[in-house]
Amino acid sequence: MNQSEITVMHVGSLIDGNEVTGGGRIRHEVRSPYNGELIGVVDFATREDLEQAIQTAHRVFQQTMKKMPAHQRSEILRKAADALEAQREDFAHLLSREAGKPIRDARGEVGRAVQVLRFAADVAKANDGELIKMDSAVGGENRIGFARRYPVGVVAAITPFNFPLNLVLHKVAPAIAAGCTVVIKPAEKTPLSALKLARLLLQAGLPKGALHVVMGTGPDLGEPLVTHPLVKKVTFTGSGPVGYKIKQLAGNKKVTLELGSNSPNLVFEDANLDAAISSIVTGGFAYAGQACISVQRIYVQRTLYQTFLDRLVPRVASLRVGNPAEETTDVGPLITEEAAVRVEQWVQEAVENGAKVLTGGKREGSIYHPTVLVDVKPDMKVVCQEVFGPVVVVIPFDTEEEAVSLANASDYGLQAGVFTSDINRAFRLADELETGGVWINEVSTVRQDNYPYGGVKRSGIGKEGVKYAVEDMTEVKFIGVKLL
Repeated sequence: MNQSEITVMHVGSLIDGNEVTGGGRIRHEVRSPYNGELIGVVDFATREDLEQAIQTAHRVFQQTMKKMPAHQRSEILRKAADALEAQREDFAHLLSREAGKPIRDARGEVGRAVQVLRFAADVAKANDGELIKMDSAVGGENRIGFARRYPVGVVAAITPFNFPLNLVLHKVAPAIAAGCTVVIKPAEKTPLSALKLARLLLQAGLPKGALHVVMGTGPDLGEPLVTHPLVKKVTFTGSGPVGYKIKQLAGNKKVTLELGSNSPNLVFEDANLDAAISSIVTGGFAYAGQACISVQRIYVQRTLYQTFLDRLVPRVASLRVGNPAEETTDVGPLITEEAAVRVEQWVQEAVENGAKVLTGGKREGSIYHPTVLVDVKPDMKVVCQEVFGPVVVVIPFDTEEEAVSLANASDYGLQAGVFTSDINRAFRLADELETGGVWINEVSTVRQDNYPYGGVKRSGIGKEGVKYAVEDMTEVKFIGVKLL
């Protein structure tokens, strides 16, 4: 598709059901990470726009959303899921253009987003409390007690560029299911799909003013959004330094942080090697490694180490790199050329200190070729920090205890993968690995949208996954009755 065939979108923030543009607002260009083509022009929100969004969200929560019956919230979410499914190709091509995501991966993200909406539709009608056996306590005779969940109110959501549809929905869909209202600030690099989604939700019946999309940068809008007294819950996905600053600013508000990682994947000598390598190639290089749970550190038992490399490297070298719009592309660009330069510098620094590149190690503009490194040291950035690019390091180990020690020697702990045919070892490792999730015979990069997802250490606070997000967007109230 050439520039003349692209319709350049001109959009603004969505506030109280209306798009706000012009009026001297700062104008921002959204360009393709692959070739720099202009995709959209966005008018950023002002502080006054943000204030209006929060005030309106609070009013609509009090007057409408918290009173809306569960079946109605569920129906809105279900209609939105059906509409998104019908528009799957439109959303996928928009994701591919604004995020540089290979079109096959973009379709996968839309499919997951449909599923998130359907999970949320189900959770909206699920039991939201429990009956408490009051006579378990002395003096509890002739009493009935139950706990019930109530929506917290206005939810502030801040999302990153890498999954600009699905990660928005992991915040918006549970909030709607719970009966909350939302003010969301999407990443300024990929804001167009969030706005398109918001329009779809309104068309599905979501009340005007229940969802607001404010366009702008984190430094401009983040602090006033997070600290506003009418905001009762903050949910953020992004970098650790920003996340912990948000936690500090949020004070006593409810906070969920989904932060970074440098995910370990352990391959034992009894693993199914074909399955392990296929999963690792996909999990390490999908969307150019720009996922919080992307495979980064691969620990391979020494007896299998050379065979593993002999099989892995040709697979990685054969990945097709290039235009994300092409159906055959496996790896597209990083989100910016600056991001690719940073990856390039980290790899060069590792090589200068003794690491060896087995394949890749080459940059072309915003594209960094899939790279496998060996002979790395624990203090190299490509090992101890989050690369967020198409780079994996392969490290040998001898014993199970050593593998666990190496995997846990990280400030991060989001998800891990373990490949073994020994069921006892699998469950030992599931217990011993210091991560929020462990996959057995699957890579760390897999995320289903219905399980509790979140990290430990510096990988975050709280859990996503629709049911678990809903729980944290509600408050539990006890109600007791004494029978006379």
